[in-house]
Parts: sequence; structure tokens; C-alpha cells
Amino acid sequence: MESTTVPHDLTLITTLASALGLALVLGFLATRLKLPALVGYLLAGILIGPATPGFVADLELSRQLAEIGVILLMFGVGLHFSIEDLLSVRRIAVPGALAQITVATALGLGVAQWWGWSFGSGLVFGLTLSVASTVVLLRALEDRGLVDSINGHIAVGWLIVEDLAMVLVLVLLPALAGALGGTAGVFSPGSERSIPLQLAITLGQVGAFIALMLLVGRRLFPWLLLQIARTRSRELFTLFVIAVALGIAYGSTRLFGVSLALGAFFAGMVLRGSSLSFRAAEESLPLRDAFAVLFFVSVGMLFDPTVLLREPDRVLIVLAIILVGKSVAAFAIVLAFRYPINTALTVSAALAQIGEFSFILATLGLSLGLLTPEAQSLVLAGALLSIAINPLVFHAIEPVHAWIRRRSQLARALERSEDPLAELPVTITPEQLTGHTVLVGYGRVGRRIADGLVEQRSPFVVAELNREAVERLRERGVLAISGDASEPAVMVQTHVARARLLVIAAPDALRVRRMLEIARQLNPLIEAVVRCHTDEEAALLRNTQGVAVFMGEQELASSMTRHLLHRLAQVEERIQGHANLR
Repeated sequence: MESTTVPHDLTLITTLASALGLALVLGFLATRLKLPALVGYLLAGILIGPATPGFVADLELSRQLAEIGVILLMFGVGLHFSIEDLLSVRRIAVPGALAQITVATALGLGVAQWWGWSFGSGLVFGLTLSVASTVVLLRALEDRGLVDSINGHIAVGWLIVEDLAMVLVLVLLPALAGALGGTAGVFSPGSERSIPLQLAITLGQVGAFIALMLLVGRRLFPWLLLQIARTRSRELFTLFVIAVALGIAYGSTRLFGVSLALGAFFAGMVLRGSSLSFRAAEESLPLRDAFAVLFFVSVGMLFDPTVLLREPDRVLIVLAIILVGKSVAAFAIVLAFRYPINTALTVSAALAQIGEFSFILATLGLSLGLLTPEAQSLVLAGALLSIAINPLVFHAIEPVHAWIRRRSQLARALERSEDPLAELPVTITPEQLTGHTVLVGYGRVGRRIADGLVEQRSPFVVAELNREAVERLRERGVLAISGDASEPAVMVQTHVARARLLVIAAPDALRVRRMLEIARQLNPLIEAVVRCHTDEEAALLRNTQGVAVFMGEQELASSMTRHLLHRLAQVEERIQGHANLR
């Protein structure tokens, strides 16, 4: 009897094995050479892409796998980023993002016109260079422990606004294609008069989705998660978390026209209302990391290295717009809103790259006849190079900050000149500013510390980067100033020289040591309480005299241990008491 072999396609397994295996090898080599691991991931994509000889992975399948990575990553961000956090930075994120998009688009359009391209081609080209990659930003913020900082909130909020703007662009571009010199898209009503209607429909769809998530999703999904958790099945819990992330992302796209990334972001936000949100984030972490690698590999697969030889001058111009043009514009915008130099540099570094929306927009522009294959290659070259360089840009924040602080009186003046929130009111009495506590950071941890100080009627002064938070504190009668406490002028305004304690609750480890140095120069005897994220940070600070260091996991374990020992002692006393009675 003859045996028959059932044919089956191994494209998925082959793509996953080649992409992840090669990314592992090249990522390891990159780290050994002191380069970011994602450089290795990008090189892996180039090697298995169609532009290089040898094995070629399935490009379309790689794109879909990378999309899953974007969904899971944005879902994880939503689990840590509440709607309150997003609204707290709306005054800078919304106008800042729109202004930066306008500047970057104008730069791209001007360069394209200089090259002899049409207005429509230049407009689309400029738009592709104006929007940064949320995936790259989040990886950079996570590596530096800045996701929960106010700088991280502003950067993420800024990119969320960019993503919303690009959703509108993707919907309206087919309707505008004919007027811009391209061909009408399949979704185009075929008339310029339909543009206001298209805009109204799009805004209505996005608004309906957000309203549904906030009014229904925030109650329904946390309740469902709790029911699943009561089954005590880890598999069902993980399955529910992944299903919610992918299901809401897919449903948002199919039903409301919202991007997969934004849909996943709101999926995470609605689950954040559950007491099990931390566990949900932990369960999705391994898949998120694995698929994030596939995103970078897919970017490398799209890249044609020959463009670097054919058009080196144009590639450099594109890279200059991304790294310099966008960054300088963002830096000036953030300073104009009177945020500190450190915040301006962080946002600038976050925007010094382009990614997933740029690829989508370039592909759409190509299909509508508004972009040429050459223009798409330039966009991909700019994306790959800027993504590879972006970690180095983040590493340069502190040196550049120090240089500006020493050299530029103008920058210092822009962020603090005649700023009513940068100084305490003159009506404050000396008694209120003697023996008080200086609290740096008014996030989730700082807010709870402040509440405790209020209950004890202990005087304190808050130093916070978020200007909106400072305004709300002052309305409640709390002493607060806006600024970067790693700047001497800000620390002086807290009157730390007469303070009893310094509490640093801000999750930005890069600035903590400088805050301590400034405080000790002004008040050598002051005691400090510092929040840390890693064992390395804690080890460095514990060697500093007069500094108490607290870490989340360690303090939780210590508190549970103290409670356990206390209960055991009580039980032992009861047992001993019963024995004595006998």
C-alpha cells in the first residue's frame, strides 16, 4: 500500500525561523560591538529581503507579523498610560504635534519642489517624513525607564496626536489624489466637494470609537478579565488578554476606520481600569518583544541598499530633515510652551526617526500615482537610517543638555523668562518655607506622598515638569513650581536650603544624581528619599550618605514580609496564651 504525503506550506514557519534566528545572531553581534540591538534586527531584514541575493522571506507575511508586534506593543503602552495621563499633556501634545507636522511637511515639500517634483508628490513626501514611529519611541523610553515620566507622557501623547492626524490623511488622500496630480483611489467619491463630508465621517468614526471605549469598554473588559481570572487558568487569562488586544485593534479598523495601533492603544487603556492590569502587561510581554523584533526585520526587508549608492545626496537631505529639521522644530515648540530644556531634548530625540505610518503613507502615495518608486526608496532609507541612529540621539541628550546649560543663556531665558509658574508666590511666608519637604515629581507615586503630607499637615513644596499639574496644585493652595529640578535655579526656588527632607519621586534616573548634588550644595545636611527602578541605580545611590532608596518590587516584598512576621508573632502569642491558660 502506497503512502501519501500531505503537502503543506511552510512559509510561515520559514519566515519566522529565518527572521527571528538571524535577528538573534546579528542583534547579539551588534550589542558586542556596542551598537543598539535593533541595528542587528534591521540588518537581518536586509539580508533576507528581496534586495539582497540568497534566501528571500515572504515580505507580505512579514508585514502582517510586524503589524501584530505594533498591536501588542501599543496595547502594552495603553496598559500603563491612562486617559488622565493623555489629557494631562494635551495642551502641549496637540498644538505641538500639529505644528511639528506642518514644519516637517513644509521642509519635505520644499526639498521635493527643488528636485523638480510636483506639488502633490512633494506634499505626500513631506507628510511621510513628519510622523515618527511609536514602536521605536516606546522601545527607547522603555530602555531608559522613561515611559512613566512626564517627558515620556508628552512624547507618547505627541505621537498619538500624530497618529490621529495620519489617520485623517490616509482617509482624505484618495479623495484629494486627482486634484494633487495623481489618480483617484478606489475609495474616492471622485469629487473635491466630498472632502468636507469625508472629514466629517472620519471624525465621527474616530469619535464614536473613542466614546465606545471610554463609556462601555472601560466597564465591560475589566469585568470580563476578572471573570476569566476567577477560573484560575493561566492559559485562559493570557488568551483573553491577547484576544482583547488583537480583537479591538481589528474591530477598530474594520468598523471605525481607526488604525490598528490606535485601536490596540485604547484596548490597553480600557483594561488599565482593572486591578489585574499589571498581570495582563506581564503576560503579554514575551509576545510583545518577539513581534517587535519582527517589525524591525520587516523594515529591513523593504530597504533597497542600492539607493545609498544611486542617490547619496538625496538620502542625506532626507536624513537631515528627519534628524535635524523635525528635532529643531520640536525643541523650539516645547521651549515656547515654557517646558524645561530636558523635556525639549527628550521630545526632539523621540521625533528624530520615522516608521510604520511613513511606510503606509508612502505605499498609498505610490498606488495613487503621487509618489514614484524612487521617492518610496528615499523614505525607506530615511526610516532605516534614522531608526538605527535614534538610540545614539537619546544617548546624546545629557551631553547636549549640559552643553546648552553652560553655553546658551537664550535657551535658559526662553524656558523661565517671566514665567509665573517658575517661582513661588511672593505672599508665601518664611515659616511656610522652613523645615518643609521638597517633593520632586507629582506622578502616581508623588501624588500619594503629597496626600500623606497633607493628611499630616506637614508643609511641602512640589517641583514638577508638567505645567498643567502645577496649575492644578496651585488652585488647591499647594505650593508648587514648574521646572526641571536638576536645574539649580529650580531647586533654589523650592527653598531646599531651609528644607528638612528631599523626596525624589520622579522616574527619571538620569537626573536624580544631579538633583542630589545641587541639593547638597545648598543644604549639606538635608536627608533624601529617592525612588529607583533598577538594582544598578539603587546600588549607586545607597552608597551616598543620608539617602534612603526605595524600589517598587523590593518595598512590596519588604512590606509583605513585615506583615507576615507581624501576623506570625500574633499567632504565636495567642498559642502561648492558650498554653498558659491550661
